[in-house]
Amino acid sequence: MSLASAPPDRLAETASAFAALGSEQRLSVLLTLVRAGPEGLSVGDLGARAGLSGSTLTHHMKILVQAGLITQEKRGRQIIAAAAFEPVQALSDFLLCECCADAADTEHTHG
Repeated sequence: MSLASAPPDRLAETASAFAALGSEQRLSVLLTLVRAGPEGLSVGDLGARAGLSGSTLTHHMKILVQAGLITQEKRGRQIIAAAAFEPVQALSDFLLCECCADAADTEHTHG
């Protein structure tokens, strides 16, 4: 699907997800969770690995949860955060599906 033909709601949803990653700290949180794998990490471990304190981590996690990029689940007395791998993959795919789409057109205009 071309970006030009992408439904407006898809563009808005994707832009919101990318906006959520527009902070070094949020990107660090997501990368830490991606590296941890599908089991995720307790919020305490996540904060320690990402180098963020409780209230700062909570703020950034809320934004990432709202964007659908991470999940939180209460397990016993702990809250486990995990990367939402399907939406993260969808962001990557959204960009890469356009790879080289105009390459042939560029050749003809500059050739």
